[in-house]
Amino acid sequence: MIQFKSLLFFLAFSVKIFSQINYGSNNGNFLTIKGTKIYYEEYGKGMPLLLIHGGFGSISDYENVIPKLSEKYRVIAADAPGLGRSEYAESKLSYKLLAEYQSEIIDKLKLDSLYVLGWSDGAVTGLILTKNRQDKVKKLIISGANYKADAAKNISEIKNWGNTNWIEKNWPRWVENYIKKTPSKDWKRYVNEINQMWFEEQYFPKSDLESIKTPTLIVYGDNDMYTLEHGLEIRNAIKNSQFCVIPNCSHDVFIEKPDLINQISIDFLQ
Repeated sequence: MIQFKSLLFFLAFSVKIFSQINYGSNNGNFLTIKGTKIYYEEYGKGMPLLLIHGGFGSISDYENVIPKLSEKYRVIAADAPGLGRSEYAESKLSYKLLAEYQSEIIDKLKLDSLYVLGWSDGAVTGLILTKNRQDKVKKLIISGANYKADAAKNISEIKNWGNTNWIEKNWPRWVENYIKKTPSKDWKRYVNEINQMWFEEQYFPKSDLESIKTPTLIVYGDNDMYTLEHGLEIRNAIKNSQFCVIPNCSHDVFIEKPDLINQISIDFLQ
């Protein structure tokens, strides 16, 4: 899940970033996965770093951090099925399905080893991906993760994001951007499917977390949409992990504190 404060939501689509690159529309390529065309972009050289964006988002979720990260790593970022410039999957969305797409990206790009950074829905996806591909994923960073719906502080607010009428009224810029960029233009399908995905009681068993041996950095804003107690539960389940709380920050770490999360990420990966 992903929290959009009104101002931050509009900034995500309108702000001009440091390098003036329009991330998510920058002469990327397509991979065909499960019969679906998935759009991705690459920046920089070095150890591959796979970025997995959040719900309602796209590659542009990371526009404020890609420039710095790409100075040290081969940054690879893809639009999830049904978002950005990627086509819908044939089956409905699930975290398991999203992890399968990311796993196939690893194989199709012939990555021998890599780091993974996931935010929000991308963090959940990153946990499943890492659990399944510990042969490939050497380090994992997750920000704003949850593995069950009741970890959220305000369930009623999140339920609004699964209501197409509410989205049309309150997030018209997102709808406009979706229709302009995404191949199917069927934004209501996305809203309905992600709503079902979010409110599964539990996305995977806690034992999946306990099976992860990959070094993991778990990050939350001190005012995240998920409780810090839930974050500590994840940290305690993944034995080889570290826990970081970013001060004066919401769920939107990569918008509000890009320099800080970059430095924390690079320090951890090095």
